[in-house]
Amino acid sequence: MRWLFAVFCLMFASMSHASAAPSLEGALIDKVLVVKSERQLHLISRGEAVRSYRVSLGKQTGPKQREGDQRTPEGFYWIDWRKTSDRFNLAMHISYPNAKDMARASAERVPPGSMIMLHGTPLDEEYPEWFFHTLDWTEGCIALKNDDMREIWNLVKDGTLIEIRP
Repeated sequence: MRWLFAVFCLMFASMSHASAAPSLEGALIDKVLVVKSERQLHLISRGEAVRSYRVSLGKQTGPKQREGDQRTPEGFYWIDWRKTSDRFNLAMHISYPNAKDMARASAERVPPGSMIMLHGTPLDEEYPEWFFHTLDWTEGCIALKNDDMREIWNLVKDGTLIEIRP
């Protein structure tokens, strides 16, 4: 009898958790589109933007050229893994550098850089979240408000294409 009660509790917990996640009414996110000039990230399902968010980018403008240039890359990449972050709450890794980035960096004999992430905002007693959200402050990553990042974390699966446009 106890095992039946345990199974019922597990089923109830899994159903209540599923309903708490953001819903797009059956739409699956097949692409993330970042338009740097608009400071916007769009979640795309079958060619249609189904959600949009404001983002903060690297401190410097233009496409990433090398490690340490504080620029956000441009091109086609993948969301390839994720982690919780002590500094930025949730973080999803972008597969920068791609083959084109590697070739350019090699030709220029500079390291291309790495660890470009889609992440949340620091929890900082001196600076509130809205402060970070109003400017470009990252070292080349794409940052969002923590509530927005939690929603994206739940909607975007590893292996999803991310396009970053100028």
